[in-house]
Amino acid sequence: MMSPLTWPEPLLVVDVEGNGATPPDLVEVAAVPMKDGVPQPDQARSWLIRPPAPILGRISRIHGITNDMVAGAPLWEDVAGEVAEVLNGAWICAHSATVEHSVLSRHLPDWRPAGVIDTLRLARATFPEHKGFGLDALITHTGINLDDVDGTRHRAAYDAHVTGLLLHQLASHYGTWEAMAAKAVPPGMPGLTKPEPQEETLW
Repeated sequence: MMSPLTWPEPLLVVDVEGNGATPPDLVEVAAVPMKDGVPQPDQARSWLIRPPAPILGRISRIHGITNDMVAGAPLWEDVAGEVAEVLNGAWICAHSATVEHSVLSRHLPDWRPAGVIDTLRLARATFPEHKGFGLDALITHTGINLDDVDGTRHRAAYDAHVTGLLLHQLASHYGTWEAMAAKAVPPGMPGLTKPEPQEETLW
């Protein structure tokens, strides 16, 4: 298992929920900090957002967020600065992290994460013989206990906490952060350490 000293800080497990538009507008964002590889839900930040277009019914049935629930919520422009302040300079982790990265980057054009960890990509590398890589299937496969996770599935804070628990479990299969990141950082995303180019010297 990795030494706690190898974990970067800040590292935030993030999850977003949308309204079903194409491309989606945000209706909820959550960020759960990791400390020494363990999620810290008591320090989580979560924002409910009123989207510019209504939440589609079929999407409400998935995450449980209704138009009535967001009727009095702030607009994105009212919380964007606060969300950016939390995310700036941090590594982010998510399950299928390219989705979170894409949506957040579109809503925060000046935001650049320090690195991106994808637990879906990491799980596929860690359990190559396993068949299901959805969050629920991986929780069942790894035997992670969810008794202390507050909230409901498909709400952003809940899913971020669960993804943090999954990251903690997957990390136990790797000796260093660098070894894990090599499997978990999606292509083209920040976070992989590249060797310094060797300067050619004339003797």
